[in-house]
Amino acid sequence: MSFPDITGELSARMPELRGRMIANQPLADLTWFRVGGPAQVLFTPADEGDLAYFLRHLPADIPVMVVGLGSNLIVREGGVPGVVIRLGRGFNEIKVEEGHRLRVGTAVPDVKLARAAADAGIEGLAFYRGIPGGIGGALRMNAGAHGGETKDALVEARGVDRAGNIRVFANADFGFTYRHSGAPADVIFTSALYQGRPGETAAILEEMDRITQAREASQPIREKTGGSTFKNPPGHKAWQLIDAAGCRGLTLGGAQMSPMHCNFLINTGGATAADIEGLGEEVRRRVKAHSGVELEWEIKRIGIPA
Repeated sequence: MSFPDITGELSARMPELRGRMIANQPLADLTWFRVGGPAQVLFTPADEGDLAYFLRHLPADIPVMVVGLGSNLIVREGGVPGVVIRLGRGFNEIKVEEGHRLRVGTAVPDVKLARAAADAGIEGLAFYRGIPGGIGGALRMNAGAHGGETKDALVEARGVDRAGNIRVFANADFGFTYRHSGAPADVIFTSALYQGRPGETAAILEEMDRITQAREASQPIREKTGGSTFKNPPGHKAWQLIDAAGCRGLTLGGAQMSPMHCNFLINTGGATAADIEGLGEEVRRRVKAHSGVELEWEIKRIGIPA
């Protein structure tokens, strides 16, 4: 499927734009599942100012979607109408600041934040070693693992809203809860400031190694997967509910609930986005029928069906 090419019209409205726009750009290679259709327009801004300029001049009736590293994302085969924004090199800087703080761009992978903190002798951010994805997604979903969550270390974040205004959000403005942020949905985060504690690099690296070993022993990290598929319901663990409902190893087309960790959907090769999402919905149905608990997706699903 392809969409009408609107890049010429947008370029005419934005003569000072420095970022790159591509019409009907396939998104499958940008996701860990390696499935999905194209973006009507894929825009990669040069920096925060360029992003603000773009949003300020973008017609209000054109929808905007942001994708990060694609680790926690299903793109449907019909593609994504409007503009998909992906932050790149202009948003991957890491700066160590006084008081055991780190300021990072939101295109920085979580694992790189953890490593930079370790190298600087900053404790309290090693948990990011266990989270697939980037800082932008971590802010949006209060990402956490191994006893730590984004809300525990974040001081503030900068972002650009749909009108092109640059805004700053303190930790309290996010309204963080389990795997959720209450920040305005139209804000595209561009950088974040984290607070850590003084620590020893060697000890922090040892902790990161333990996290790595634990992930490799329990999760199918070498597969085409999207990480944890469903949130843990209050008082339950999603994987236990899935297992009890007989869904470990369940397949649909080329999609499978991992036999290794049954809260992980995997593309065994040749799966479609419809296979992956459809299998997830079947698991939700079986879990609800077996335990009465309704699982909530943790993976984000965007676009239109084929």
